[in-house]
Amino acid sequence: MTDKHNSDLRPTIVLASASPRRAELLASAGISFCIRPADIDEAQLPGETPAHYVERLAREKALAIAALEPEAQLVLGSDTTVVIDGEIAGKPIDAEDARQMLRRIAGRWHEVLTGVALVRGRDVLSEVVSTRVRFAPMSEEEIKWYAASGEPDDKAGAYAIQGYASLFADRIEGNYSNVVGLPVAAVYRLAREMGVELVVSEKKC
Repeated sequence: MTDKHNSDLRPTIVLASASPRRAELLASAGISFCIRPADIDEAQLPGETPAHYVERLAREKALAIAALEPEAQLVLGSDTTVVIDGEIAGKPIDAEDARQMLRRIAGRWHEVLTGVALVRGRDVLSEVVSTRVRFAPMSEEEIKWYAASGEPDDKAGAYAIQGYASLFADRIEGNYSNVVGLPVAAVYRLAREMGVELVVSEKKC
């Protein structure tokens, strides 16, 4: 992907994710990047807390791609999950599973956790960003309509706050882009800690 004889072609970030939402967030912030999804086992380990889970996956994704892209200036790994009553609510397996998740979050608060990891050479920085979200009460008709829309199908917690779910997410405490899938401010700050100024870079993929 990169030419080691021409560092000007080296991307600022290699995003170790196929998520279109993360790509959109980086692009909207003016950050140049290339995409190379990481293929890792995302099973939760026995006794693993949600926070440790998302941070571990973020680090494993970033390290896996860094090993394949040694010329990359930075590799970004990320993983997001929704936590309800201390338990991870992953992507729904079908419409009924989505309805069950929506019934659990309707009319109450839940937590969104994203693990972020940046790799630069042998250096690794990672952290977990937490945002609290409250959904308004939802009628059974609203729950069925939203589940049938298809939007929850590949979303942790069975919703996309930037989509139809904005009708119901009535309060947020914390970083909004974290709920979408990537806390961009945290990425920017960690990159600066590693000596990389993302917004002034002119390197292209």
